[in-house]
Amino acid sequence: MQTKGKILVRGIVQGVGFRPFVYARASEFGIAGSVKNLGSEVEIYARGERFLEFLAAVSRGPPMSRIDSVDVTDTDARIPDGFVIRSSGTGTFSGMIPPDIAICSDCIADIFTPGGRYEGYWATSCVNCGPRYSIIRAIPYDRERTSMDDFPKCPACAGEYGDPHSRRHHAQTIACHRCGPSLRLMDGAGADLPCTDPVREAAALLDAGKILAIRGVGGFHLACIGESSGELKARLGRLEQPFAVMVRPGYAETIACVSPAERELLESPVHPIVVLEKCVHSSHAGISNLHTIGCMLPYTGLHHLLFSHLQHPLLIMTSANMPGYPMITDTDVALAKLAKDADYFLVHNRTIENRVDDSVMRDGLILRLSRGIAPKRTAISLGSRCILGVGPELNANATIYKGGFAVTSPHVGNVRNPATLAYLQETVAKLERLLGAEYDVVAHDLHPQFLSTRFAKEIAEERGIGLVPVQHHRAHIAATTTEPCIGIAIDGVGYGDDGTIWGGEVFAGQVPDLARVAHLEPVAMPGGDLATRFPERMLYGILPEEACLDLLRSRGWTDVEIGVMRKQVAGGFNVTMTSSTGRVLDAAAALLGICRERTYDGEPAMKLESAAAGGKAETWEPVFSRIGGCECLSTRAILKEALTRISCAHNLDQGVIRDIAASLQYNLARGIAALAIHAAEREGISRVALSGGVVANRAIRETIRAEIESNGLALLINYAYPPGDGCVSFGQCVWAGKLS
Repeated sequence: MQTKGKILVRGIVQGVGFRPFVYARASEFGIAGSVKNLGSEVEIYARGERFLEFLAAVSRGPPMSRIDSVDVTDTDARIPDGFVIRSSGTGTFSGMIPPDIAICSDCIADIFTPGGRYEGYWATSCVNCGPRYSIIRAIPYDRERTSMDDFPKCPACAGEYGDPHSRRHHAQTIACHRCGPSLRLMDGAGADLPCTDPVREAAALLDAGKILAIRGVGGFHLACIGESSGELKARLGRLEQPFAVMVRPGYAETIACVSPAERELLESPVHPIVVLEKCVHSSHAGISNLHTIGCMLPYTGLHHLLFSHLQHPLLIMTSANMPGYPMITDTDVALAKLAKDADYFLVHNRTIENRVDDSVMRDGLILRLSRGIAPKRTAISLGSRCILGVGPELNANATIYKGGFAVTSPHVGNVRNPATLAYLQETVAKLERLLGAEYDVVAHDLHPQFLSTRFAKEIAEERGIGLVPVQHHRAHIAATTTEPCIGIAIDGVGYGDDGTIWGGEVFAGQVPDLARVAHLEPVAMPGGDLATRFPERMLYGILPEEACLDLLRSRGWTDVEIGVMRKQVAGGFNVTMTSSTGRVLDAAAALLGICRERTYDGEPAMKLESAAAGGKAETWEPVFSRIGGCECLSTRAILKEALTRISCAHNLDQGVIRDIAASLQYNLARGIAALAIHAAEREGISRVALSGGVVANRAIRETIRAEIESNGLALLINYAYPPGDGCVSFGQCVWAGKLS
């Protein structure tokens, strides 16, 4: 029986309390030896009669760890009595720092324990919770390589840090009132308010209807009570965009329908924003005019302290940056940029090394990959080359593949402006350093004009490495499966092989050989991007007929405007052709008068989905054709059927609109599913992969699922990555890896 050995544990073993865990197990089983961090490995020397029991426990690891391998070898090293945690050294970089973790129940209890050392302390954490990625500067993960290095431990914290029986044994974020980061409450000009309890005073200001900029774990939020939502929207110029709310524990169930799975998500270590269906669809319209509302629970000590003083049960808690732009992290920048938006500023003095937005989930799908989930590490075999995927243009992130693992960054934003491009570049540089990556190839979107494409070319030229362009929708399918499949990609826009804008695609084959076999019929986008802002232009692009123009005239379109658009479509001047599913949904929203101008990303489709909630869908006969060897679904036929029903309606009330909206979604989804089913029959493939931003629409997704599965086919959806563009950088890496 083995009683001695060297144990090398690889995986996510940084920032998860692995060394204290090993120490505790050594004490439990009477083991002598040592434990040491080595980059992404933990090296253990152990000796004792219960060595095998110790080995089994260590191989399981603490809850937040992810073990890739455990290697045990004999050793001649002298192992003295006792067990020690040694200083970290260098080693491999195959693992990754885990994401930030919501405050645990034990630390919450500490904050509210009268007379306790942590009573009322906003940055309380332990080995099982608290910031990780947002404070890391380098690995191995030790305090001196985080922004906590700016706060030397007081004797009491140092004592707990070194106590093997403490929950804060080797907790790198340990801090208290005496030695840790502190809070300040400032007015809009940046002057400190004279108060002994900034959190209590901030809560009073919020209750009074004031708007506060709050510096959190990964960046600034703007916060206010529900009654102030209109004022906040007016200041931000986002009159239609829904806000997410942070709610007092137990309150979400009073405003929304919360399933057991959704409750588990809300309370998980991630604590994401969870998009929930409202109990009453029309309620809280000032916060969200949709049938859904995004809710999250307090996930830091600061949040819990705020709610302990707050009279109101919810706070609007929205990122303080403009949509698509990087989160604001620095106090000076916030004071300069948010002076007109916030009345007061509640800030702390801990450096945010890596900005992290809130993650968003719905129906178990990740809509935004960020705090609590990313950096995301996925085991996948893509060969020996190190690959960088720089992502698409919208809702971008980056992925690095190295040595059997792909690591995807948190959400970056819309890389169509210099500030977000700089953030993408910064994120890639930090991940590269943390992983010790040396790229052999860079994968990027097929679109030649994307700033991310330019970034990829600059890296390739600078380092003399290869470039792999990956068509946007094929990257979506590659992120879902590498097995033979029929792939459905339904989203807004993506540059196609033929130079047109794709977005309603069906592929057949296996990565990296996916042939386009079906799609939505190409339709005109009059004015190009202008049609995405004004969906009525998209409506005419799909239905270029007099009945459509009559509808537009009734809404105030002038003869001049109509004449210009008619000439555009007829002559093809400044017109882009697209097969986009998102643009069809935009046109449907315009047809029903639900959204005539898009003021935020996805607005027309989201409002259409809300309008359809509870509606009774009719079955319309789909119309198919063939274009260039591909089967096509006529979206003109679907919208024309809807227009006919609108024309025949004696009273276009909300009930009629609801039923027509439901029918539009249902028949579009049925038609898309039929394209995939036909392709599966032709190709003899039994799996159907589904991806794209439209997958977030529950009615469309579940209709496709029902049609696919009722025909004996298996539907694959990737729940580990967003169905939207947040999966594209990962898919790019997969595609490039499978090409080798």
